[in-house]
Amino acid sequence: MKKLFITLTLIIIAFSLHAQSLVGTWYGTLNVQGNKIPLVFHINKTGDAYTGSMDSPTQGANGLPATATAVTGNQITIDLAKFGIKYVGTYHPDSNQIAGNFLQGGGSFPLNLSANKPLGIKSALAARPQDPTSFPYHREDVTFTNPKAGNRLAGTLTLPPNGKASKIVVFITGSGPENRNEEIAQYNHRPFLVWSDWLTRQGIATLRYDDRGIDQSTGDYATATTADLADDAEAAVNYIHSRTDLKQLTVGLIGHSEGGMIAPMVASRNANVKFLVLLAGPGVPINELMVQQNASFMRLAGTPADVIQRNEATNQKLYAAAKQYQNLPDSAFKAQLATVLYQDFHNYPAGALGNNKLEDVVNSSVNAISNPWFRYFITFKPADYLTKIKCPVLAINGTLDMQVNSTTNLAAIKTNLQKAGNKNHQEVAMLGLNHLFQQAKTGSTTEYSEITETANPAALQKVSSWINQLSISTTKK
Repeated sequence: MKKLFITLTLIIIAFSLHAQSLVGTWYGTLNVQGNKIPLVFHINKTGDAYTGSMDSPTQGANGLPATATAVTGNQITIDLAKFGIKYVGTYHPDSNQIAGNFLQGGGSFPLNLSANKPLGIKSALAARPQDPTSFPYHREDVTFTNPKAGNRLAGTLTLPPNGKASKIVVFITGSGPENRNEEIAQYNHRPFLVWSDWLTRQGIATLRYDDRGIDQSTGDYATATTADLADDAEAAVNYIHSRTDLKQLTVGLIGHSEGGMIAPMVASRNANVKFLVLLAGPGVPINELMVQQNASFMRLAGTPADVIQRNEATNQKLYAAAKQYQNLPDSAFKAQLATVLYQDFHNYPAGALGNNKLEDVVNSSVNAISNPWFRYFITFKPADYLTKIKCPVLAINGTLDMQVNSTTNLAAIKTNLQKAGNKNHQEVAMLGLNHLFQQAKTGSTTEYSEITETANPAALQKVSSWINQLSISTTKK
């Protein structure tokens, strides 16, 4: 799952990381003379070889095998020669989408693919053990508007069956375009569906919503920054207080990963937010977190220590440049980053870039971090907001979280909340849990889909117990 954040293990292995991200299930809608045809592509990898297949759900065609599936850098070609079909696309890690064209019968039709399953397309993915199969509580489809951007957000409201809820939480997803269930099909898990179901059964109302531009929400995700997404989350809080049947509830925010950045942003400026739960939220400056994250994944991959050290040094220079030149126009910004990389790469030992051309590696790396989201994100300092938070805060991380290190980030969150004079906060490291709060072996992202557990019961219980023990008096700012 593209959870904090785009894992840019620059530089040497940038291409292989992007290629690995292509593995999974991708959804798109082909528009042929006004006729909309949902299509699903499945991409698999065994060793260095890729295989693929295609589904056309509305036409009853599933598992159509590809004759050849080729991945070169961020380019993918899926050839279904038997059916006269070919798909050619380019993977964009910033939006986690593939932009391309569907070719058949001499015609070429634009077809963009997303890892998020649109509503109405039946998924062939097997249900996970924790996916709820019954809903003994009130569920309501809702929509609300972010007045700053003018986009409409669609979500699901759940209310405990006894009607005696005193608290409601708004879920905020992590990085990457995700629906209200925080679902990414490659890993076949729906964390927020499981979390929402659990909390509602424990007497806590919930509201979760599709990210802007995803599923039933409108707007453009690809151009959104973390600040824009914070406006969406605040719109959810204001929506709750606009309803006479909900405004008496105590509102809290649960943010996962990047959502754990957004939650303090909203709470620092909106007095209606009375408590926060940060699930693997960052506490250190993001440029530091990214360097640490990249190094952690390289160690998991068995990368030699000298290569890790060299990449850390390059990333530090690159992120420093991204911060220094953040206000430059796009072309000038890219040029400055490219200069940093060219200078650094010239000091690399022969063969360090493998068979990749220097220019290709530089361009791929620069393009991956030049989008509006990353340019804002890399300059972000959680302390700017955490030091203003006085409402109760629960921050939990897994000790096997390779994306947001539990030790450094929980310590930073604690320090920042103490600076705020916050008297009610807990920081909890949960043994053996990964970034998704699954019981893990190594914490590698490759385990996400292999683990049947969606959310560890101990994490679920900790959060619900903490929220339920909060009294009205302790939740006042």
